[in-house]
Amino acid sequence: MPITAPDGDLYVSPLYLAGCTFTGDPALTPLIDHGFALHDDELANVYVSSPQRHIRLGYLPEGEDDTLWKVAVHADPFGPPHWMATFDTPTPTELVAAFTTTLASSYTKGPDAYLSGMDHPIDEALRPLTRAGWQRTDTWAATTCTAPDQLAGLTYSRRLPNSQAELHSDTHRWLLWGGKDGYHSRWHATFTSRTPIHLIAATTARLADPTPVLRYAPEVPSRNRGAAHITPVAPPDTDSIGCPPSRCRPRSHHHSPGCRACPYGGDSIRSQRRSSDPRLPASITDVPPQGDSMTGALDVP
Repeated sequence: MPITAPDGDLYVSPLYLAGCTFTGDPALTPLIDHGFALHDDELANVYVSSPQRHIRLGYLPEGEDDTLWKVAVHADPFGPPHWMATFDTPTPTELVAAFTTTLASSYTKGPDAYLSGMDHPIDEALRPLTRAGWQRTDTWAATTCTAPDQLAGLTYSRRLPNSQAELHSDTHRWLLWGGKDGYHSRWHATFTSRTPIHLIAATTARLADPTPVLRYAPEVPSRNRGAAHITPVAPPDTDSIGCPPSRCRPRSHHHSPGCRACPYGGDSIRSQRRSSDPRLPASITDVPPQGDSMTGALDVP
């Protein structure tokens, strides 16, 4: 069996300090594998929808704000969203993949599994964090869980307007965050009131998993590096994996499709912001972009 080169040159933990991998494939694949349709636009934004269009996801590297991932679930495909979830640009890709994998599984069980968010206590979403040693605090206004190093947290707010009003505001029932304070280092994910608790629990369980993740050095936010546990990956033996050294290099938007399989064609679905955003580098040797999350309606073409 041939040896496969690792997709990264660093092992990083905890996950909430690792940064984003800037590829949409891991989070899109679970939905596409369950028959969801994939579309894109001329700006390289990608849209995925269930056959009945009750579930819609947008991967929006060229969106109107810093929300990279937006999920909208509708009881009526022509009506307003029943619930929404968002993940901004710096959010670790593994968290989005955990959410969409569980959403895809719920889709196979019928609408009750992906529409209802009020049938389970919030403790189900908090339990993976408290079991991992996070500190829980309960007040009349909110319940919070905070990581031991104070660099990640989850807030469940009790001071909110009705569930429809929160779909059109910057206030959300659930706020998950991680990383040191800063535009390039802190990420946010939000879930509205009706988001099924088991989907949030799948996300927090992945967040609490201490297993190191692979990253290329520029993907790890510079402000987070001092607090993260980072171990270099031993360089691969290019002769053993049968890949010329020129093709076994850190990935970029120019990476060779022969080195990394993509389920949607010759290349992976990756953020293309480098083409239009003057803040961003043209090469992987620079630090990738990141930002904060906002919510709004999701229209799939």
